[in-house]
Amino acid sequence: MQLNLYMIKNILTLISICLFIQPAFSQKQKSKDKKSTGNTGYEIKVKIRGLKDTICLLANYYGDKQYLRDTAKVDKEGLMVFEGDKKLPGGIYLVVLPDKRFFELIMDSTQIFYMETDTSRELQEKVIVNNSAENSVFYEYLKWVGQKQKEDEPLRKAYRKLTDKKDSSKTPVELTQVQKDSVTLLKKQLGAIEKEVHNFKTNFMKEKEGYFIAKVIKASSEPDVPEAPLLPNGRKDSTWSFNYYKSHYLANIDFSDGRILYTPIFHNKLKFYFSNLVIQIPDSIKKEADMIIEKASADKELFKYIVWYITNTYETSNIMGMDAVFVHMVEKYYITHRAYWVDSAVLAKITDRALTVKNALIGNLAPGLVMKNLSGKDVSLYSVNAKYTCLVFWDSDCGHCKKEIPILHEKYKELKALGLEVFAVNIEQKEEGWKKFIEEKGLTDWINVNDMYHRTNFRKLYDIYSTPVVYVLDKEKKILAKRIGVEQVADFIKRISEKEVGK
Repeated sequence: MQLNLYMIKNILTLISICLFIQPAFSQKQKSKDKKSTGNTGYEIKVKIRGLKDTICLLANYYGDKQYLRDTAKVDKEGLMVFEGDKKLPGGIYLVVLPDKRFFELIMDSTQIFYMETDTSRELQEKVIVNNSAENSVFYEYLKWVGQKQKEDEPLRKAYRKLTDKKDSSKTPVELTQVQKDSVTLLKKQLGAIEKEVHNFKTNFMKEKEGYFIAKVIKASSEPDVPEAPLLPNGRKDSTWSFNYYKSHYLANIDFSDGRILYTPIFHNKLKFYFSNLVIQIPDSIKKEADMIIEKASADKELFKYIVWYITNTYETSNIMGMDAVFVHMVEKYYITHRAYWVDSAVLAKITDRALTVKNALIGNLAPGLVMKNLSGKDVSLYSVNAKYTCLVFWDSDCGHCKKEIPILHEKYKELKALGLEVFAVNIEQKEEGWKKFIEEKGLTDWINVNDMYHRTNFRKLYDIYSTPVVYVLDKEKKILAKRIGVEQVADFIKRISEKEVGK
């Protein structure tokens, strides 16, 4: 049972600009006239006993990173003031010391308050809060949980020491009866602490319902999955528990409150949901994406972040076919101008990229190509009469191609019996080098073509920006696979051939 609330990366290496957050503050936005600004800005006084004549940082969580918001000079008494003319977005912030230790605070509507601690190891436990009800409640929670962690840690250490016993050959050692009794007792004690923590959190969320920390605790909670119901045959439904967990995994997140973005919680839950709970096929991901984006439509920041995250994740995915999700996102949210934060230049680029990718999505018919062969005659891709066509784009001057194309040729010899033909498109413009490589490597037994005069626009049609690039097509020239390695071609063809035989 992990009782730590949060983990932090090295904050000093993560001071960067994000498209979805105001730029990190390079200089403090100090109020020139406190009377004129009143309560419209922020003024956070922090005293750290034992610290003097140095600089501390004020940072905030956002998505899966942390960003610098402000800096403050620490005087000889350990006092510093973070202040600015404009209120900061609500969420969880960090005061980071020069030694990179930190303590957290909640930024809510009241942004004029005082906090105090010291430089001891119990930095967070020693925090005192004045004039911030939200942070007083926050530290009430942190200190109680921290105490339970202290109780939990030695018990868990003792439990691991007993249950991880192995001999010199790393074979588990049989425990004595006394040791087994100790394990039973430790499990009971750990279970009691876990139950106590669970009950405390449940009651805390109810009692502090109006506080942001209650929302954070609720959002981070795992679903309690009930016992699976029985099927008519008397057996438990094997899929019910997973489906229940999935349908309730994001249920505790308030999608109308963008402050959740400024915590370590939301990004990780969103990533886990799409990576582990959603079926990894484009149609399922598109459906789930639209559902969650609709939930977030009440908050502009959450809407923006989720649209960006899904678009970016699947545009750069290494999983074949996931670019269909990227195309869907661009067509539904960018081209329709729902992505309000994107300017015209960026919109033009992302739209062009989506249209290029859309040309050759898996399941679509491959764009037609007519190119010159070694004899200078036109050959059409659609004239290739084969059960499977391997469409490969390559360049005889490309070092990688020089290694990969001969390997593909060896696979081709083996796969011809399964109905494979190769339509090899050379993308370079030097006919002499192309023909020389084909002759030297003995590649004359498959279809070699070249578009020296740029008649086909193949780069745009097939998204060719590097080489080699491999597509696998069926008899009707529908795209079955794309951008797979030449080593994978044989396994892929054999696998789909076996499936067809089994039908």
